[in-house]
Amino acid sequence: MVLTNFDGSGADLKGKSILITGGTGSFGATLLKKILEKYEPRRVIIFARGEYNHFLLQNSLAPEHQEKVRFFIGDVRDRDRLVTALRGVDLVVHAAAQKQVRLAEYNPFECIRTNVIGAENVVQASIQAGVKQVLALSTDKAVNPINLYGASKLASDKIFVAANSLASGTGTRFSVVRYGNVLGSRGSVIPFFRGLIKDGTTELPITDARMTRFWITLDQAVDFTLSCIPVMRGGEIFVPKIPSMTITDLAEAIAPGMPQKHVGIRPGEKLHEIMITEHSSLKTVDYGDRYIIEPDWNFWDRGSHMDAGHPAMHEGFEYSSDKNDQWLGVPELKKILATISSGGD
Repeated sequence: MVLTNFDGSGADLKGKSILITGGTGSFGATLLKKILEKYEPRRVIIFARGEYNHFLLQNSLAPEHQEKVRFFIGDVRDRDRLVTALRGVDLVVHAAAQKQVRLAEYNPFECIRTNVIGAENVVQASIQAGVKQVLALSTDKAVNPINLYGASKLASDKIFVAANSLASGTGTRFSVVRYGNVLGSRGSVIPFFRGLIKDGTTELPITDARMTRFWITLDQAVDFTLSCIPVMRGGEIFVPKIPSMTITDLAEAIAPGMPQKHVGIRPGEKLHEIMITEHSSLKTVDYGDRYIIEPDWNFWDRGSHMDAGHPAMHEGFEYSSDKNDQWLGVPELKKILATISSGGD
């Protein structure tokens, strides 16, 4: 199959000030460079807590772009620092999160402080600073969560959707982007498999041969996020139509012919992932290359995407990785993997 090319060219960022939380990660770095190359912003603020990652990103920028970027060392747990960073900002892309499932289980308070309290801080600071648009990144693990990371991102999604009520009359609008695993992201299965192969393994560990996942490339994730900016009215959850793959096909694409050892599903891990539940089906519209989950409450006279003529999904519709009508096979995966480094975020 051919991967969807999401068109973010409609995002009007010329002369705008944009802040990216978690901006030194691979998503933030890719988004930054794309904005600088295509959108003529007034400035882009990278907000993250890791000094060394700020240094690396700053040194990776072309000289002509350096003057438009501000590197703000800060943590979303610190609301006062956010308020300072958000002065004069038009758009926030909230990418900061603690994402590792097992680490979240072992360090639950740290996960909550970043993913939940941090979300509240972004909301409050954005309203206080008069930011116009806030777009928060989510994950398929936030749907019917079975681990703390997923539960914390579900809480984050709820906070950003409900923030539109809190912001009523201020002009600040909040929406959410939800997508699946990013191919090659740091800590994911691709760099893990590649590391094992580099170390001389003779077999790849497979949790369960039936396991499926939604997958999206980093460039797709960035373009999809940008393409949601001109569409958002406030309160929506945007879900891209992306393919599924099996874990066995992924292993075969990475190491053709290598034996696979089944090791069982790890604690906190699902057999399949869901991005839209049956419960949400009646609030979901088909928007061509994506689905849009409308909020349960109409926060203001904003008009709905359904009212604009986009068809509602049928009752009982569920968007899950095992029931998808788009699939990546081994040949397509090999082509994609050839373009992906083992870095990421």
